[in-house]
Amino acid sequence: MAGSIPFPASVSVRSADRTTVASAAAIPWYVWCSVIAVTSAMVGTHWDISWHRSIGRDTFWTPAHLAIYACGVLAGISCAFLILSTTFRTAAPLRESSVKIWGFRGPLGAFIAAWGGVAMITSAPFDDWWHNAYGLDVKILSPPHVLLIMGMVGVQLGALILILGQMNRVTDKARSGLEWLFLYVSAMIVVCIMILIFEYELRPYMHSAFPYRVLAIAIPGILAAVSRASGRRWAASIVIGIYSLFLIGCVWILPLFPATPKLGPVYQNVTHFVPPEFPLLLIVPALALDWLWARTANWKPWQQALLSGPVFVALIVAVQWPFATFLMSPASRNWIFGTMYFDYNLRPNDHYVRHLFFAVEKTRTEFWTQMAYAVGLAIVTTRLGMGWGNWMRRIRR
Repeated sequence: MAGSIPFPASVSVRSADRTTVASAAAIPWYVWCSVIAVTSAMVGTHWDISWHRSIGRDTFWTPAHLAIYACGVLAGISCAFLILSTTFRTAAPLRESSVKIWGFRGPLGAFIAAWGGVAMITSAPFDDWWHNAYGLDVKILSPPHVLLIMGMVGVQLGALILILGQMNRVTDKARSGLEWLFLYVSAMIVVCIMILIFEYELRPYMHSAFPYRVLAIAIPGILAAVSRASGRRWAASIVIGIYSLFLIGCVWILPLFPATPKLGPVYQNVTHFVPPEFPLLLIVPALALDWLWARTANWKPWQQALLSGPVFVALIVAVQWPFATFLMSPASRNWIFGTMYFDYNLRPNDHYVRHLFFAVEKTRTEFWTQMAYAVGLAIVTTRLGMGWGNWMRRIRR
């Protein structure tokens, strides 16, 4: 994650002179466009997953699909305009703080987000053909979805770098609002990552080591990178707090709307949209890591990582394990935690429907081996995230 981005040799990410950029408090329009695009993608994706779980596939032109592809359209058009205006206007405000790619000039983030927007739009007819040919997706990672996800990640990373370029060029007074948008977009990246791995993080698996190993790969590096790049004391906690509120909103809002299955077989009586699971209690290790990093600021990165990895794994297991037990109990089957909602095509004898845990590891030795892997992976990803965060602090263009 800390390596360089593979662009042509003509790309340069040199530090721009801060004095060349006005320190106006107003947040640029293209930053707002990127934030709206990222939000639309995440709302649309959760809506679309709920649509598939509640209704099945109806038509390509569902509102959820339109929300997803609105992200690609908005990112593609706004970033293309930003690049073209910076290229052909010699007095463009960003001309001196831009990179040059294939003769065009613009912020680095704009090029990445524009590519992501094009990829997302390109995936749309491919996805429509795929469903017409093969029917409902069995897995999330079908070929058109892979292209869509790559484009979505491109828009998110582009938005993040676009905000960072502006954030790192302005004065402290103008930086505050941009920092909050940076943390918000980072939280949407966490939401996206949790969508990609949600099949491994279902509550029936939470008394196994495997889901915690997946979390150790996915989350600590992001939190370390965000903390380093923003410099805020509670950056990781803010990011996970936004992720948690977003998921809770989905759990509480989606079931308010009626839905009826249109594909068979139908095993569950679904009358309203099925929401995602209640968010994982990642807020606990996030708070601990923020506290830990503030008190070990003078340590070497590897020393911080060696302590942070075990802390992350130990705390997420300590809180999520008993919380999963609660989620399996009748006490959680209410609108707050939403554990009584099931996909229309889940069989009655499924572990999920019967509120039973499924042991991924078959022996105690296998369980503790997987837990050891989780700790090691958390250490490595935390260290990589710190390097990535240091790189993001140097972005000016």
